[in-house]
Amino acid sequence: MTDLLSLPLHEARAVVEQWTAERGEPAYRVRQILPRLWERPVRSWDEATDLPASLRTALAERFPFTGLTLGTHQISSDGTQKFLWLLAEGDAIESVLIPEGKRRTLCISSQVGCALGCIFCATGRMGFRRNLSAGEIASQVRELVLRDPVARPTNVVFMGMGEPLLNWPAVDAALSILNHPDGFGIGARHITVSTVGIVPQLAQLAKRREQFRLAISLHAPTPALRLELMPIEKKYGLAEVLAALQQFRRRVTLEYVLIGGRNDAPELADQLAALAAPLGALVNLLPLHPGGAADLTPSSRTRMLAFERRLKARGVEAVLRRSRGLDISAACGQLRVEVLEGGRRKVGAEQHAGVE
Repeated sequence: MTDLLSLPLHEARAVVEQWTAERGEPAYRVRQILPRLWERPVRSWDEATDLPASLRTALAERFPFTGLTLGTHQISSDGTQKFLWLLAEGDAIESVLIPEGKRRTLCISSQVGCALGCIFCATGRMGFRRNLSAGEIASQVRELVLRDPVARPTNVVFMGMGEPLLNWPAVDAALSILNHPDGFGIGARHITVSTVGIVPQLAQLAKRREQFRLAISLHAPTPALRLELMPIEKKYGLAEVLAALQQFRRRVTLEYVLIGGRNDAPELADQLAALAAPLGALVNLLPLHPGGAADLTPSSRTRMLAFERRLKARGVEAVLRRSRGLDISAACGQLRVEVLEGGRRKVGAEQHAGVE
């Protein structure tokens, strides 16, 4: 048995071409089979009614689908939806769908847990379990399409559980599945990879010809402060990460979670502006989600607005985002911890907070 969903697109095509040829199937069968993986997905081969019944049976035996299983679904009063997907071995990952006008952004996971230990992140506190396969990454989109084709994401961001560049081979393949016309056909500029800055893999991402967007989890403008918040600073220092951004032809986003009393002082805004301006970078200011770290305090609204104004006054484009899903477990890793470790929620229940 072969999991076609976890193969890069070109490998999946080669496997299906060889298998159908060995069976003596006409060549056009490949053009009927492959779209059922991603472009027009089916949950089981039985649903591919454009194929003969005998071929569907053979496909199910040789290439069974191993999709994600929905464990918990929460809907916020602001329309944000959070999904807890159960994996074969009993662990779980999360993805979050954020609607805004005609845009539907899906935040997806690339690992089970995370080894980086950023102090403001619930995922980092659970530790690292394993990497996801390319199929498990891209299936977070596939499952939503299967549930409701109208809810098909227009944008995808690798900002869920895990550090994408520490799972580069699978993320590399998943990027192609998300972007290629034989996959989901999502434009490269609508796909963002968020990373703390794993320098060797940044170079690999930069080599890709597609214009995928890059977001760097910065969160501090000095090495000393960044080390307090993000242990990765020991291995890939701030100066090295910023230097690596010169490889990218497209505009880079710097992500900055505002934590009360830790990284929201006016002088830190000045230092951040000094880093962002030469890069022509956009600064994404993110309110700390209270569910991410119980021992940290979000910055006040007044202080966040002052931080944003100070960046803009120094010629840096900055956007203060609003927190989404405050009435559900929307912080990265929070729902998974509650369900599998805290035992406070029942897996399998549809959870609705406010209106659907």
